[in-house]
Amino acid sequence: MNPMRTLLLAGSHNAWLQRQATNRRFVKLAVRRFMPGETLDEALVAAGEQNRLGIGVTLTHLGENLRDKSEADAVLTHYRGVLDRIRGANLIAEVSVKPTQLGLDIDPAMCTEHTRTLAEAARVHGSRLWIDMEGTSYTDSTLALYRKMRETHTNVGLCLQAYLRRTRADLESLMPLGPAIRIVKGAYAEPAELAFPDKREVDDNFLWMAERLWSKPARAQGAWATLGTHDGLLVGRLESTALQLGIGAKDYEYAMLYGIQRGEQQRLAKAGRNVRVLISYGVHWFPWYMRRLAERPANLLFVAKSMFSG
Repeated sequence: MNPMRTLLLAGSHNAWLQRQATNRRFVKLAVRRFMPGETLDEALVAAGEQNRLGIGVTLTHLGENLRDKSEADAVLTHYRGVLDRIRGANLIAEVSVKPTQLGLDIDPAMCTEHTRTLAEAARVHGSRLWIDMEGTSYTDSTLALYRKMRETHTNVGLCLQAYLRRTRADLESLMPLGPAIRIVKGAYAEPAELAFPDKREVDDNFLWMAERLWSKPARAQGAWATLGTHDGLLVGRLESTALQLGIGAKDYEYAMLYGIQRGEQQRLAKAGRNVRVLISYGVHWFPWYMRRLAERPANLLFVAKSMFSG
């Protein structure tokens, strides 16, 4: 693994560094590259701007590993309000949640009920609820949660991480469900025995996952692929594969982060591709932000420029 990536991922868990960073104006300015603000209002304004460019959005309220039931209940209430605001503003938008936001660490049964409540609210609103994947200590419980949701709701999607060695087997186990899968490379610190350390292996696994979801049997069962990547070379490989397999431009979508390669997002949208921008917001942005930097350490140059100009 890239030494800088390793350092950034380690820093995402450092409480002292978090206190220092969140009190620094230049860091907050740099964070603005990846998120429009800390409030839902700011996120919804950004969502409207993306919609006017022909781009859908996925909204996520930052925060994870909650330890108090009242906090998990508040997250549920917040997301129900988000769905109401989305419908009220007629936005092309959906939400994505982390199981530990909904109380997985506190009470798995409560997390399941909270997730089901949101899945039903999303269904009524005519949208999909995405379940995020967290570190490998949560992989099995998150897969179990997704399977439980699919017993009653087909409008639920799951994020799978291409850098994990186990992911091919996990995807195969889900195929009978005709799953909606958001494929991402992965942004947590994992040992080499669990995650591919080489980018080429991760990319190859990513492409394999897309091909599997695009297979005729999978499509016949209703499988859906959302491709979470900003990698131009990988996008080219995915486009070639889709063409070879006869996959239509509207039969899949790209998911990209707010503020990253905006030109490419708009280019793909203008070329007739489905594009969604993931808009994150909230005060608990530090661990998430460090993982974004770790995905592409060159983004540190942007932070440095902000520091010297601010």
